Amino acid sequence: MSITEKTITTNFQALATITEQERQQIAQWNATTMPYPQDNCVQDLVTLHAANTPDAVALVAENSVYSYATLNQHANRLANLLQSLGVRANTLVGVCLERSQALTVGFLGVLKAGGAYVPMDPEYPTERLAFMLKDTQTPILITLHTIAARLSLEGVHVICLDTDTDMLARQSDQNPPVSATVDDLAYVIYTSGSTGQPKGAQVTHRNLLNLVFWHRHAFAITAQDRATQVAGPAFDATGWEIWPYLTSGAGVYLPDNETRVTPTRLRDWLVERRITVSFLPTALAESVMALIWPTSTALRLLLTGADTLRHYPAASLPFALINNYGLTETTVVSTFGRVMPVTSIAQGELLPSIGRPIANTQLHILDEQLQPLPIGAVGELYIGGASVGKGYLNRPELQAQRFLPDPFSVGALLYKTGDLARYRPDGQIEFLGRADQQIKIRGYRIEPNEIASVINEQAAVATSVVVALEDTTGEKRLVAYIVPVPEAELTVSVLRNALLERLPDYMLPSLFVCLVSLPLTPNGKIDHKALPPPDATNTLHDVMIQEETMWTPIEEELATRLATLLTIEHVELDDNFFMLGGHSLLGTQVIMWIAETFEITLTLRSLFEAPTVRLLAAEIERHLFAKVEAMSDDEVQALLAQSNNQ
Repeated sequence: MSITEKTITTNFQALATITEQERQQIAQWNATTMPYPQDNCVQDLVTLHAANTPDAVALVAENSVYSYATLNQHANRLANLLQSLGVRANTLVGVCLERSQALTVGFLGVLKAGGAYVPMDPEYPTERLAFMLKDTQTPILITLHTIAARLSLEGVHVICLDTDTDMLARQSDQNPPVSATVDDLAYVIYTSGSTGQPKGAQVTHRNLLNLVFWHRHAFAITAQDRATQVAGPAFDATGWEIWPYLTSGAGVYLPDNETRVTPTRLRDWLVERRITVSFLPTALAESVMALIWPTSTALRLLLTGADTLRHYPAASLPFALINNYGLTETTVVSTFGRVMPVTSIAQGELLPSIGRPIANTQLHILDEQLQPLPIGAVGELYIGGASVGKGYLNRPELQAQRFLPDPFSVGALLYKTGDLARYRPDGQIEFLGRADQQIKIRGYRIEPNEIASVINEQAAVATSVVVALEDTTGEKRLVAYIVPVPEAELTVSVLRNALLERLPDYMLPSLFVCLVSLPLTPNGKIDHKALPPPDATNTLHDVMIQEETMWTPIEEELATRLATLLTIEHVELDDNFFMLGGHSLLGTQVIMWIAETFEITLTLRSLFEAPTVRLLAAEIERHLFAKVEAMSDDEVQALLAQSNNQ
């Protein structure tokens, strides 16, 4: 569902005056007060379960199982080491680890030491990780030696969980003395920034406890539940996937990387592992919902969010679907609501709502003067209450723009989301997109100006703008419109390589469109509506080999696989994966298939750098050649014999 600029403008002018009856109705919808314990932080609650049920399952990853006692002991050793290095309340500690049991140990160890963790995805570009280390001024980084080897770590004490095992083993496995209160920081998570650099959102233990106790109460979580940890290590949903369950004595299960991005495999894994509650980002949840499910599944709740939900669940699904909305700055989740199957044509014409506020949280739909709008009127969404975090790290000007004094609660803060919404007559909130240019793709909030600023730094680029376009399936993808410097040589490879050095994979445009100039409105601003759709005539690409060539076996096999994934009949040698409708979620499945088929390890970045069959097959062949070069003569002969037998 879309909304016109005219409608938005009209409603922001507040031509319809809110009535007193509507004010009272909205106040009733915002009456969400629910007391919650604040005498212990989440790490203390996990410690209690380790003492009371030490043998209960805490973390399961493939064939590795951590009991609560094991998790607590590992975290205690790390916490005691951190305290010996000076970590106290509000000390920021970087945790740069892949999604794993070690990641949870790292988070818990930092919290037990009294510090606040800063999640850093190892897949991020080195320059981005370096910025986060500098911005946080963290004295300590928890990581692996292979990750540390590629980072600039001057002045940072590094703890490598895989090589510093002896040092950790010498630490006490007893609970360290408590040094944090509910008003101290629990974590800082970085999101995309409109100024060209990411920004760190600060969340306190009090914020986190509200999320945890609301979640436990709303979804009746018990120690018998089995939950999942699917989100990436630096995604704010990761904490939501961990703390409500570990503070309840439940088990958290981690699917392998291929399973977590392949809908059919994920469904089968959820059934086999008898998972009862799972969060999946919106795009993945919609794919999983579309599958046929056995009625015997243990799954009772599928939680989703992070993007606009476009499909209703089928009546035959054996679990409830819960749609959620929230932001990193407001502790992950601010609204929730069960999405029921469509029962009428009128319901089906509307997108599923984002529900109502969670406990101790208020949502206000306001005009530019921060005045409440009538029910049904479109305005900007503001969030107040216990979910609102402490603000941005080292960004006072941005904080002043986004974290405002709450006119509805003395002494509190109101977060300006930049999202457009309206109240439906039943109190459900309808999400209607952005009031600014911020983009949300596959759960990640992206400031297009951050991408454009990197593109504009290239000598061959005069100017650019980045937007999100929807393909025929409703899938959003980033497209960069570029005006090159006259007579300058510009290729996709040059642009992608420059972006890969600075930005994470999810911020890389799928397509680059070359224009003579950017269309402007009468007042001189970029006219986004006048940007032409990407096609074969305007899309930038590398020089293609025009002559007829014989396809190699690897090219044929790769083209067949890509066609299957993209659900099209045929893929040519120089067809661009992203121009055919590919995106990072499908790209991850391509990389997993390559690993399984050719027994080599590529990254998603390889696909961004080599998005055609010809280029990607050459990259596969290069890795295969390097693999053979490293083999002994006997290993080569054995491989040839195996190939001949096949």
